[in-house]
Amino acid sequence: MTETESNTYDVVVIGAGPVGENVADRTRAAGLTTAVVESELLGGECSYWACMPSKALLRPVIAQADARRLPGLAQDVRGPLDTPAVLARRDEYTSHWQDDGQADWLAGTGADLYRGHGRLAGPRTVTVTGPDGTLTTLTARHAVAVATGTRAQLPDLPGLADVGPWTSREATSAKTAPGRLIVVGGGVVATEMATAWQALGSRVTLLVRGKGLLNRMEPFAGELVAEALTEAGADIRTGTSVESVRRENGTVVAVTSAGDRIEADEILFATGRAPRTDDLGLDTVGLEPGSWLDTDDSLRVTGTDWLYAVGDVNHRALLTHQGKYQARIAGAAIAARAAGDTLLEEPWGAHAATADHHAVPQVVFTDPEAAAVGLSLAEAEQAGHRVRAVDVEFSSVAGAGLYGDGYRGRARMVVDLEDEILRGVTFVGPGVGELIHSATIAITGRVPVGRLWHAVPSYPTLSEVWLRLLEAYRDN
Repeated sequence: MTETESNTYDVVVIGAGPVGENVADRTRAAGLTTAVVESELLGGECSYWACMPSKALLRPVIAQADARRLPGLAQDVRGPLDTPAVLARRDEYTSHWQDDGQADWLAGTGADLYRGHGRLAGPRTVTVTGPDGTLTTLTARHAVAVATGTRAQLPDLPGLADVGPWTSREATSAKTAPGRLIVVGGGVVATEMATAWQALGSRVTLLVRGKGLLNRMEPFAGELVAEALTEAGADIRTGTSVESVRRENGTVVAVTSAGDRIEADEILFATGRAPRTDDLGLDTVGLEPGSWLDTDDSLRVTGTDWLYAVGDVNHRALLTHQGKYQARIAGAAIAARAAGDTLLEEPWGAHAATADHHAVPQVVFTDPEAAAVGLSLAEAEQAGHRVRAVDVEFSSVAGAGLYGDGYRGRARMVVDLEDEILRGVTFVGPGVGELIHSATIAITGRVPVGRLWHAVPSYPTLSEVWLRLLEAYRDN
C-alpha cells in the first residue's frame, strides 16, 4: 500500500449518511472547504437498510389496515398484499441500492468525496484506504467530524455464526417473504419488522426477553401494539430468551429459555446497536476503539478541541432526525469556531443540541402507530419532577371514529405541576405519527398549559385529542 495523495481541508467528515451529509452541507454553506469520506453507500444506513426501506415496506401494510376499518373499502381489501409489488416499491425507495443521486447532491454542495475506509491517524488527520488499496491522507485545519453511525449487535449464542441470522439490514432488504420468521427483540426494529413481514405473508414468532414491547415508551404503547400484532396472527412470547440456534437442513431451530423448540426459515435479531468505532483509529488520539464518543452540546468530543461526534455514534439519541439536528448544530459550531466567533452555547442556543435532553420525538410505524416525545411518566418521576399523567382514549374524539370504525388508541401527557408545562406526550393509534410534532413544539417551547387552551384544534380531526387532554387535566 502506498500513499498517493495528501490534501488539506478546513473540515473532514467521516461517514456520508444523512448526518455526515448535513454536517458537510452546513460547513460548506459557511464557506469552509470540506472533505467527506464514505466506505459504503452515500446516504448511509437510513437510506438503504433502515428508515426508508422499512417505511416503504410498512406503508402498504398500514394503508390496508386503515382501509379495512372503513365500510365501502373493507370488502375490497380482505385479500393478501401483493408482496412482490410491495418489495418492488421498496427497491425504488432505496434507489436499488445505488447512490448516484446522493453523490450528485453531495457534489452540488461543493464538498469533495473520498470513497474508502476513513481512519484517524492522529489529531486532525484522517487516512483513507481506497477500494483499490491506495492511501490518501487528509488534514483538517479546524475539525474532523465522525458520523459513522452504528451496526447491529448480535448476541454471543452457540451456533449463531453458522445460521446466517438476519439483522435489520437483511430484514429491510430481503427479496422474498420467508414462510416462517422468528424475531428476537421487543423494540422498534423488532415490532416494525414483525408488523411488516406478518402482513407480507410470513408467520412471525416474536421472542421478547422483557415483559412487553416498546419498553422505552409508556407501558400502554407496547400493550396496544402487542394486541394488534397478536390479532394479525403473530405469536408473541414475553419473558423469553434464545439459548441456542442452529440450522438443520436449511431450517432455523431456536431453543428458548423455556425449553421450547421453534422452527423457522429465517431468524432476525433486533437486540441492540453498537458504535462503528472499532476500526476508526481512536487509539491514535487517546480514545478507546469500539467506544461510544461522549460529547458536549456543541457535539465536540470531550477532551478535544477539534474532534466532533455526530449522530448515533455519540449515543445521545439513536434516530436519524435527531442526528440531522445534531449535524446542523455541529456544523454551525464548527463554522463559528473557525471564524473566531463567540458560540451561543446556552440551552436552546444556536450551538447547543439541547433538544437531545428534553424533546426527542419518535414514531414507531406499527399498526397502531406509537409516537412519543419528552419523558415518560416513570422517567419524569425518576428525574425528580413533580408531575401528573393525564390519559384519554381516542374514542372520545370524533375524528378517531371518522378515521376508521373500531379505532383504538390512547393519549397521555405528563404535566409538570410546578411550572405547568409538558414534560412528555405519548400518542398510540392509527395515524398518530402526524400529531407528534405539535407535542414536540409544546415541549421545546415550554408552552404553559394555560396557553395551550388557546391552541384550538380543528374539528373533526385526531388533533382534538389535545382538547380532551386539557379537559381531563382541568377536571381531575
